Amino acid sequence: MGNAFDVIIAPVVTEKCSAMMGDEKNRKYTFRVRKDAGKIEIAKAVEELFKVKVSAVNVMNRAGKPKRAGRTVQTGRRADWKRAVVTLAEGTIEIM
Repeated sequence: MGNAFDVIIAPVVTEKCSAMMGDEKNRKYTFRVRKDAGKIEIAKAVEELFKVKVSAVNVMNRAGKPKRAGRTVQTGRRADWKRAVVTLAEGTIEIM
């Protein structure tokens, strides 16, 4: 797969994800990852990048939203993507 920077694309910063991060007992962080990345690769990448211990990884395949192109009837779609919710055993991640 390559290095850890190839697996983790970006953190997902939404209101719900921020609520999961801020809670001391949850310790769940959400990342946008490559579509072909597996749970083990995601866990290793997070441990390598942030120097934390991962206890669980949950992944979701997200469908791209339909979008219109200008004022015409032509429609297209945004790209499909994969989301990973990583639960930490110990430590925290400074995202912001």
